[in-house]
Amino acid sequence: MLKHSMSVREESITPFKVKDCALIALATGKRARTLKGVRDYLENIDPESIYYHFWGSLLRPRFEDPEYHNDFAGWAAHGLNDKTAAERLGIVDPMEYESVEDLRAELIDIIDERIDELEMLPAATRDKQFEFINSSIVVFATRRVLKKPEDLGEVISNLSPGSIFYHFIDARRRTSKSQDDFTAWLENFDGSYQAVIDGLAEIDPYFGSLTTLRDDLSETFAKHLKGNS
Repeated sequence: MLKHSMSVREESITPFKVKDCALIALATGKRARTLKGVRDYLENIDPESIYYHFWGSLLRPRFEDPEYHNDFAGWAAHGLNDKTAAERLGIVDPMEYESVEDLRAELIDIIDERIDELEMLPAATRDKQFEFINSSIVVFATRRVLKKPEDLGEVISNLSPGSIFYHFIDARRRTSKSQDDFTAWLENFDGSYQAVIDGLAEIDPYFGSLTTLRDDLSETFAKHLKGNS
């Protein structure tokens, strides 16, 4: 396949530096046995804790696809045996909210509604309390430096899950437009890779694994880079 020839303008664009990451779990000491207890802590819990309970499972070792994609829903199902609360919390997609604060408000609304419906709040046993975990992301440099989008298309299928998480998910907290790093970089090429950008915008990274997400990204680059051959 012939490569897209870079213009003088494109050659001046900063290369894409591939990074890796790990999400470190930090105990908060905050535990709850009922929905009301979780709701009360949610009022003021650090945003990094909410982030961890939605996204942290992607970087934790998993042997099978979980029934619920966030820790709040999983706890409601298995700690409280409240399938209704679990289903309502389980369909929350953090990608649909502009900020963690908006996500916090949605969680509180869902829990408040469920509390109002219940005559008696179920309580988890001591060994099944919900434990709020805080988080910190540790970023690692790699030796991969990519000069052209075609280079990214060639290596993306081999990037680590941590790299995929850092550049496509966590990046949305760092970029001014809440974009993934791939999109932010491709926008520097004066519209030459708009088809790839549009394809990336259609990918929701939440309801799946990082390996599935990596496959989706690889397919998107392979499909839309053909027009730049």
